[in-house]
Amino acid sequence: MNLLFPIVLAQEAGQPQQPSLTYNLLLFGGMFFLFWLILWRPQSKRAKEHRDLVSNISKGDEIMTSGGLLGKVTKVSEDYISVEVSEGVELKLQKSSVAAALPKGTINQI
Repeated sequence: MNLLFPIVLAQEAGQPQQPSLTYNLLLFGGMFFLFWLILWRPQSKRAKEHRDLVSNISKGDEIMTSGGLLGKVTKVSEDYISVEVSEGVELKLQKSSVAAALPKGTINQI
């Protein structure tokens, strides 16, 4: 509370105190740094990892989609992949729907 009293007394005496420009710059700079450290940096790392995962998908890979489907990649085009989820059942999906690449033989173990 002692921090508030000098400001109140100074304002009553006609001496308004305003925070300095350097204080404001440090405050906003610190807030921006925390925003970058907590939100922006981890999200860009995840996006880069997903972009690398999607670009490295090839025929024969076993994948899991974001919807939970497991399958084996049979065809790869620029934006789409064909995934065999069962004998004779093939689905065409966008590459961006791939959530993870699984080790070989994972589908046979399930």
